[in-house]
Amino acid sequence: MRPESIPEGECLRMLDKDSLKILSEAIEKLGAGFAALPDFDAQVPGAERVAETLDATSERLQDNYPYFHPLYAGQMLKPPHPVARLAYSLAQWINPNNHALDGGRATSAMEKEAVAGIAEMFGWPEHLGHLCGGGTMANLEALWVAGQLAPGKKVLASEQAHYTHGRISGVLQLPFAAVPCDARGRMDLAKLREIVARGGVGTVVASMGTTSTGSVDPLLAILELREKYGFRVHADAAYGGYFGLAGNLGEEARRGFDLLQQVDSIVIDPHKHGLQPYGCGCVVFRDPGVGKLYKHDSPYTYFSSKEMHLGEISLECSRPGASAAALWATQKLLPLAKGGEFARGLEDCRKAALDFYQRLEGDARFVTAFPPELDIVVFAPRAASLSEASGRSRKIFEAAARRNLPLAVAELQVEFFAADLGAMKKDRASLTCLRSVLMKPEHRDWVGRIWEILGTATEEVVGR
Repeated sequence: MRPESIPEGECLRMLDKDSLKILSEAIEKLGAGFAALPDFDAQVPGAERVAETLDATSERLQDNYPYFHPLYAGQMLKPPHPVARLAYSLAQWINPNNHALDGGRATSAMEKEAVAGIAEMFGWPEHLGHLCGGGTMANLEALWVAGQLAPGKKVLASEQAHYTHGRISGVLQLPFAAVPCDARGRMDLAKLREIVARGGVGTVVASMGTTSTGSVDPLLAILELREKYGFRVHADAAYGGYFGLAGNLGEEARRGFDLLQQVDSIVIDPHKHGLQPYGCGCVVFRDPGVGKLYKHDSPYTYFSSKEMHLGEISLECSRPGASAAALWATQKLLPLAKGGEFARGLEDCRKAALDFYQRLEGDARFVTAFPPELDIVVFAPRAASLSEASGRSRKIFEAAARRNLPLAVAELQVEFFAADLGAMKKDRASLTCLRSVLMKPEHRDWVGRIWEILGTATEEVVGR
């Protein structure tokens, strides 16, 4: 779908065409660093058809939702910061590989500095960590380390945790169990206590912002259970990790993020709220000693320096140095500090979500779940039954998309909406609902427009 209602000039501005001049100047400076090399003619197959092919590519890419625009209020898709996009592009003129220092000398140093900044955000001046392709690979590494330290022991995560934890446990041949959730989408502590009391649990995964609702698991209670039963605690903060910098969290979420310093490992995705291009994930361990678990020999790779190579602490081999350059540049421009410009952007996202939720809660046409802990809101149209409401959700989704307001659809358990269902007939165990991830700071100023379009789409489906 193309955003037809947006004027062409505005689209070009949003797509940041002016930054190409900055990139051109940076490329000139980069080239000056290699001026001592003799000239050569690069062999570029198909060079004479590059413009034609790129033109065709731009046409194909128009078949997307406008993820960069604040009217996109659907999935977890946030545009990278211009400095990240430019730094990534700039690094592509060299195309470094951060597996070994020999293939990515400068960007390996940038990666270590950027990861140190993330670890410092969690209160870990000493740590072991690196970038990877995304949250799935980062969680794989965290659970692989956990399995090495507690072989054969069970991994627990909530029913609302990302599905990859169960899949990863299967890949690692570790037993896995999903812990039921409470009515706010958080791990049920009574159920967790029952399971760990039986023994055999090696790792509990605390979701610091679930994918579906942004719910934050009760980390304080999980850590207290760790003291008694001795399991590892891994924090999957792929989505919510940066919210520890925000100054407007609720009391319970604030307490959880403040306790992240005490967990054993953390995953965060800079390509979500960290303003990075896909794919950029990060895994960090509190104990640098887990590095010994990665130890391996590669006589043809690690010979160029006695300094640690990133490939020596990673399950992945080749990794793009461009991701490290982009993250380093972004954190240099926007430091990860409470009260800073980056943190204020997160606060705006949460304000947008709270505003949107309050509008929904005050409108009799909708049923809502619990208030958002981060910046994700789930809701559904009211109807005589859950089945009818589920059907209406999909129709509103389609009607809103036709008006350039892409939302998302989710299938969630009825208990999340129980307090607001009233006399609706409960003829199914789940509710197909609408979901909005208001993760752009601009959403704070666009909630009114989003609400207006949602109202029109809802009126089309259910009437006044």
